Amino acid sequence: MYQRLMEHLTTAVLLLDGELCLRWMNPAAEALLALSRSRVVGQPLPGLVVGEEDIGEVLTKARDEFHPFTQREARLILPTGEPLTVDYTVTPLSPDELLLEMEPRDRLLRISREEALQTRQETIKVLSRGLAHEVKNPLGGIRGAAQLLERDLESPQHAEFTRIIIEEVDRLRDLVDSMLGPNRLNRHEPLNIHRVLERVRALLAVEHPEVTISRDYDPSLPDLMGDESQMIQAMLNVARNAVEAMTESGIDAPTLVLKTRARRQFTLGAERHRLVCEVSIIDNGPGIPDALRETLFYPMVSGRAEGSGLGLSIAQSILHQHQGLIECDSAPGHTEFRLLIPLEKCHD
Repeated sequence: MYQRLMEHLTTAVLLLDGELCLRWMNPAAEALLALSRSRVVGQPLPGLVVGEEDIGEVLTKARDEFHPFTQREARLILPTGEPLTVDYTVTPLSPDELLLEMEPRDRLLRISREEALQTRQETIKVLSRGLAHEVKNPLGGIRGAAQLLERDLESPQHAEFTRIIIEEVDRLRDLVDSMLGPNRLNRHEPLNIHRVLERVRALLAVEHPEVTISRDYDPSLPDLMGDESQMIQAMLNVARNAVEAMTESGIDAPTLVLKTRARRQFTLGAERHRLVCEVSIIDNGPGIPDALRETLFYPMVSGRAEGSGLGLSIAQSILHQHQGLIECDSAPGHTEFRLLIPLEKCHD
């Protein structure tokens, strides 16, 4: 009966014997540790999951002293090679039985980080709209005055000056509109993310034939609901940023990798999703300077001399409209942007 109750818990629960071998685990533990219960029952848990601190020592100490122990923010390495941060508690039930409960910290840290990012994005959006309103009003007046002046001027040279004023006003207006990101409603329709990435790959291959673009796609990914043209724009902005950073730095053998994977039981914001599409855009460029990492998605912030600082801000705005987000890890020689888009939401 207790096992039936634990089957429905969202907390990962594992039952070990006195030799620290796995007797039973609930579905939440299977999902968290990326293990199949039927395949690993009877195997020693310390051999399946390793960590910065030996989890076997903690389990042995709890068994021998018959006293519960709790470890906070323990760093584990899953059998898939992925790192995982968890809080876990070991409770001896008998000399031959241990109960292990695990709660992922990565999820809580991600929620906190995403909430802070979304708050900043909303603040930026409000400020940008206020700035756009204050700038576009006088620009309209300047443009209208230049058009009236152009009609009254007889000298072709003076008329050329007024045309320059009008063109520059239009350029500033377009720049302000770009700061606001997409200004039309999304058309959410089924779309194939690999078709989006193939379009991006084809465009970049023409623009930068010197860059090697490789693909690592998961063909099992289902279609997602989204606006195809906006999704192409978001992916292209991120990928083009990566390609231009590599070419401008003059690195040898610049390489871009477009990779897709499915992430299961993944949390975006405060919502848990059964299935999430993860698109990774990976380059071997110089990396992102430390000074820019906290403001990377702000408008008008760029690490490149010729950059407008709008590409990543617009991409993040598009992902937010699709209930997704962008994450980034960067070091010299390896920068990875992960675009996460929900496919299925958990209702339990």
